Amino acid sequence: QVQLVESGGGLVQAGGSLRLSCAASGRTISRYGMGWFRQAPGKEREFVSDISWSGSSTFYSDSVKGRFTISRDNAKNTVDLHMNSLKPEDTAVYYCATSTATYSTTRFGNNYWGQGTQVTVSS
Repeated sequence: QVQLVESGGGLVQAGGSLRLSCAASGRTISRYGMGWFRQAPGKEREFVSDISWSGSSTFYSDSVKGRFTISRDNAKNTVDLHMNSLKPEDTAVYYCATSTATYSTTRFGNNYWGQGTQVTVSS
């Protein structure tokens, strides 16, 4: 059974930084795309960032491009999201995701999901 556990969320002032981490168990992630999504109150869950199985390709939503960086450590079975220059509109529950299919991407939504971690950015 695949399990994803996020950590690193919290309260930060606008302009600050946070690092989210996701630890996977139940599978070795090295053959799977990994990603981050978020859901703000009253809104649908949206894509934030994705990294290919090898780590050679990364994708970002326009709203976070240039501010967030995704990385993975296949040896540790973890994926991180480094968030800089945070804005109040980044406030959301952030979810880690892993693709259900090998060598695939999380952007299409066929994923396993973590429980989420809250990020709150104050103005």
